[in-house]
Amino acid sequence: MEKTAVKGFCGVSLNPKSILAMILLTAIICVLSCIVDVVYTKANVRITLLSATIAKVDTVSQLSLNEFEIKAEPEQSGPNSTMNNLIDSSEQSGEWQTVQMRVTAYCPCQKCCGKYSDGVTASGYKIRPGDAFVAADKEYSFGTEMIIAGYKNGEPVKVLDRGGAIRGNRLDVFFYSHEEALKWGVRDLGVKVHPRNEEK
Repeated sequence: MEKTAVKGFCGVSLNPKSILAMILLTAIICVLSCIVDVVYTKANVRITLLSATIAKVDTVSQLSLNEFEIKAEPEQSGPNSTMNNLIDSSEQSGEWQTVQMRVTAYCPCQKCCGKYSDGVTASGYKIRPGDAFVAADKEYSFGTEMIIAGYKNGEPVKVLDRGGAIRGNRLDVFFYSHEEALKWGVRDLGVKVHPRNEEK
């Protein structure tokens, strides 16, 4: 049986196999086009989600960094801290700092030192006539040098003693006689302190 050819456009003869092949090719092209469109759409969705996730992570990281910076801020010292009373806040080693202090005086007698009137300071130094030194809080290590206006002609003196009432920004300057200690009285002064890093 002879197969009938069908004339197509421009007079081109098309047999049934050619027509079927064209239909299949068209169907395949449509399917591929749909697949590409779906893949492209999913890719765009994934890119959008990824961008949103990155933005969210960046925001969270920034918030965490800000929180860390806030927590990392140093705590302020109390009102009685020496650092709050620094007039010269320089902390470089070898430089003098000026600290506002209340300065009283004492001598080695029993009235001033009570049971500790044995002529030996808390640092173990044996007191001699003419000595000049100070009793200070444990914040200042033994050997710390200080310059106190009106005491020992403004020359540096060392911390060699402690005192029961000497806390914070309180100092006791030493005099060998009780009369000299009474004459000193109570003075509020800017005391120059030479920083030390030794154990107290």
